[in-house]
Amino acid sequence: MEPQHIFPDRKDLNFEDNLRKKLAAYQPQERGDYSLNPELFLPPPYRPAAVLVPLLKRDTGYTVLFTQRTAHLNAHAGQISFPGGGADETDRDPAATALREAAEEIGLLPQNAEILGTLDPYITRTGYRVAPVVGLIKTLQEWKPDSFEVEKIFEVPLDYILSPGALVCKKVTLEGRERNFYALTWQDFYIWGATAGMLRNFVDVIGDERL
Repeated sequence: MEPQHIFPDRKDLNFEDNLRKKLAAYQPQERGDYSLNPELFLPPPYRPAAVLVPLLKRDTGYTVLFTQRTAHLNAHAGQISFPGGGADETDRDPAATALREAAEEIGLLPQNAEILGTLDPYITRTGYRVAPVVGLIKTLQEWKPDSFEVEKIFEVPLDYILSPGALVCKKVTLEGRERNFYALTWQDFYIWGATAGMLRNFVDVIGDERL
């Protein structure tokens, strides 16, 4: 499916300013794997973590960056995710965690990202409370993926993510029980689970008015 130009007549500055305002005004509320499957609710305590939702400006429009994890990892091998991970004691806030992890995983220069805001904390089935931090990559740079953790780095056009029918809710039967989850397919990449849930949150915040 070709990307649809949802905001071709808007200046980039207006788009970015509107995005800043939307995120600044947004009041995060907790969500997680249990949002679509209440029986999966996991009570606290949770381990703090954060991911960066990187927004890049390309000649053809804005894109969102994702990573594909390497196949040999013990957890979530081969899955699609945002750069991020568990918080360190030295991290002053979720943005610091997200930027530190992005620097380690994809080589992002921290000074190259403008933090625009934070989405809903996402509770995973593994007991993490993940803060999705939206960051605008101000200058395009060469990525340096961590060969141990990151198999691929790729981008999905924001136009496509916001287009009707791209991000959908699906069902699967596991161990005799029906599970609901969000998913998005882009080329050969299948984005689902917690990452797609956070992406759904991002679309909920910015997608209703197409900025």
